[in-house]
Amino acid sequence: MKIALLGYGKMGKVIECIALERSHEIVLKKSSVTTFEGIENADVAIDFSIPDVAVENITTCLEKGIPVISGTTGWLDEYQKMVDLCREKNGAFLYSSNFSLGVNLFFELNNYLAQMMSKFKEYNVSMEEIHHTQKLDKPSGTAISLAKDILKNYPEKKDWTIENPSKDEIFIDVKRIENVPGTHSVFYNSDVDFIEIKHVAHNREGFALGAVIAAEWLHNKTGIFSMKDVLNLNK
Repeated sequence: MKIALLGYGKMGKVIECIALERSHEIVLKKSSVTTFEGIENADVAIDFSIPDVAVENITTCLEKGIPVISGTTGWLDEYQKMVDLCREKNGAFLYSSNFSLGVNLFFELNNYLAQMMSKFKEYNVSMEEIHHTQKLDKPSGTAISLAKDILKNYPEKKDWTIENPSKDEIFIDVKRIENVPGTHSVFYNSDVDFIEIKHVAHNREGFALGAVIAAEWLHNKTGIFSMKDVLNLNK
């Protein structure tokens, strides 16, 4: 399979290594200073760029009929536009805030625990996310996904916040620490005890492998998908 890498930073380089190990060919390595030249040769594109260029990357792929997966976060206010464009072009688009197998299982665990814990008002729910200092968006897309699943189960909670939470908000404590690939925790605290679930990424390889697997899965498909589809987690 021929792959275009849209974003050739740390993640892009790890994705390249894993793709080559799985006998794929890289036909484009697009950075902030290079063009889309050669993208028409790709069977699928993988976008791990920055929020400012993600929409342009995805749009270019859909306009050219190239299936695209995106793991870039911080641009989701324009997600629906990309969904509409994908449908208009009868293309293939897969977005995930996190491509790690472990994180996607963590999403399922988080949703299940929130369903149970919402029945017990003695517990207050909060979150923490820690990433490396180069991460531009806060909170992380993964943290937002976790918070959204909790909110679905807590009608009394209206939103999440990263500062000065009110009673109807879920507080996400955001920390930036050098060389931390990604840590996400969900806390349930009461006067008598404390429950915590946590996912700790040891390196970027898990994210990169998941992205390549998603690209392999998306090849020759049309529609809008998520990692739930790739991992057959849809109920």
